[in-house]
Amino acid sequence: MSRLRTAGGRSTVTVTEGTSRSRTAREPAAHTYAQALPIVPVRARGLTIEGADGRRYLDCLSGAGTLALGHNHPVVLEAIRKVLDSGAPLHVPDLATPVEDGFVAELLHTLPPGLADHARVRFCGPSRASAVEEAHRVVRAATGRTDVLTLDSTAPAPAFGPLLRAAARPDGPPSPVPRPGGEPSTPWPESAHPAGVIVEAVRIDDGVSPTPDAWTREVRRLASTRAVPLIADETETGVGRTGAFWAVEHSGVTPDLMILSKAIGGSLPLSLVVHHTDLEPGAPAPTVRGNQLAMAAGTATLAHVREHHLAERAAFLGHRMLTHLGELARSFPCIAGVRGRGLMTGIEFLPLEAEAEAGTGTGTGEGTGLELASASASASEPGSAPRRRAAAELAATVQRECLDRGLIVGLTGTHSHVVRLLPPLTVSDEQTAAVLDRLSDAVEAAARHPVTDHPRGISF
Repeated sequence: MSRLRTAGGRSTVTVTEGTSRSRTAREPAAHTYAQALPIVPVRARGLTIEGADGRRYLDCLSGAGTLALGHNHPVVLEAIRKVLDSGAPLHVPDLATPVEDGFVAELLHTLPPGLADHARVRFCGPSRASAVEEAHRVVRAATGRTDVLTLDSTAPAPAFGPLLRAAARPDGPPSPVPRPGGEPSTPWPESAHPAGVIVEAVRIDDGVSPTPDAWTREVRRLASTRAVPLIADETETGVGRTGAFWAVEHSGVTPDLMILSKAIGGSLPLSLVVHHTDLEPGAPAPTVRGNQLAMAAGTATLAHVREHHLAERAAFLGHRMLTHLGELARSFPCIAGVRGRGLMTGIEFLPLEAEAEAGTGTGTGEGTGLELASASASASEPGSAPRRRAAAELAATVQRECLDRGLIVGLTGTHSHVVRLLPPLTVSDEQTAAVLDRLSDAVEAAARHPVTDHPRGISF
């Protein structure tokens, strides 16, 4: 354990312990990823984080997906310094600035052509929630209707009616609306004419589940037929992460509105919506929306991803990672499946006692990327509470074993039973190999020597 020493040679409380202790004392004991990371980061560059104890880690969380270029990329730092050194105001809501003009020009350069040629950019508050709220405001003003539905291609048919009724609350958040019977021809009922429908190309909360492209195209067709605006939520998937600059492009669909957050700010808080000119913006947006540093960082990030073809790079490395993990799954039956798109990867775990029940096989769904799925019911499907807890404990053990090997990963899924990897788009071939090696060692250690008395894992 590393300690700081004074000039007289007396040791002080470790930086890691002291900072962690003060954080625990002053912040609520919420279930957040920070509680499972005994790291006090003091330096970071690219994929690497260095803790106060001098130990280095490969960061495959990327700030929950906010760091498309990794930590402190030179082009991002230079863009921020340029604004700081210029003496320009750092926050100017509703006023045109050269920084904002540059950001919007670069953003329009990357959008799907069908939207870019008829787009309006609407800056919101710094969070995804602000952008979602603004998207609701835009489509409600444009259609005169109030319902906003979030469509989920992975949800089963039961409880469709209650979910639809819940989604109809005008002041509430969007509720997931499953497609009945798994039939892609009916993503939502004929009788429903909402103000808008939201789709995600990869659903993180469902365990990094890609949405089939054919299903997205059917949603687009129905939305056009019923004069319902289609909203693509690119919060998790945008800026090249899935192997296309915007994940909705995989399906060839042009949305009427896009929700953009996380990576769009180049590591700084920024969110916005881009909507077709046919849609009216509605009431004024919140005032905390003119962050010039975030716009400068976002411009640098968008340009770097575009100019260096990092979306294509993400597709190549993502396929490589999924192929390797598919081979790993064949060696360890406790892995129920691997899935993802580009540099978004999920590894689903079964409880160890269920290994004998699980058979594995490989398959590729159209528009979903490589998948390896269990032939039996996975931990994400209905099952006993002990079974769900055991799957979550195994995933958390893998996460802890990764941390012991200098690899930071996250957990997601309904029961936090899916290990999630989000490396930056700048990850090198050598770093990718190191990530896969450390992860493979962690899975082997967790499968052979399971431990269930660890703290809660990183889940968000």
